[in-house]
Amino acid sequence: MTTSQLAPVRTSDRSAWDRVLTLHAQVERELAAALQSRHAIGLSEYRSLEHLVGSETSELRMQDLADKVGLGQSSITRLVGRLEAAGFAFKDLCPSDKRGVYAVITDEGRKRYQSAHATYVEVLSAALNAFAADPDLGPTVQALRTS
Repeated sequence: MTTSQLAPVRTSDRSAWDRVLTLHAQVERELAAALQSRHAIGLSEYRSLEHLVGSETSELRMQDLADKVGLGQSSITRLVGRLEAAGFAFKDLCPSDKRGVYAVITDEGRKRYQSAHATYVEVLSAALNAFAADPDLGPTVQALRTS
């Protein structure tokens, strides 16, 4: 009988992962600040609208949206509640399963997403360009852009 053992984490793996996390945190901070100041929406709200816009039916089950955005059930319920209060989405019951709840994007939500999308793309590119010049994070940016 053999037992498998996990390979020890190499120092280079850990430092590479730390750079990814640092880059992610800094880019997310810039994106969140820009979306909030220019469009009055948070990053999670933006990403939820993006997933709803990208859905063939302009709606997603709440659990599917939670999975796509990376939130738990209670967090996605609060987030969709904020989108609903802003007029960007509404909740609808699944016709075949009355326990299933969908988040559905509204026309106003589409408009907000479209205006925020240009900001998202602009800030993302600017942030990655800036961090590409950083001696510690530049190789990480390059690796992301070439994969």
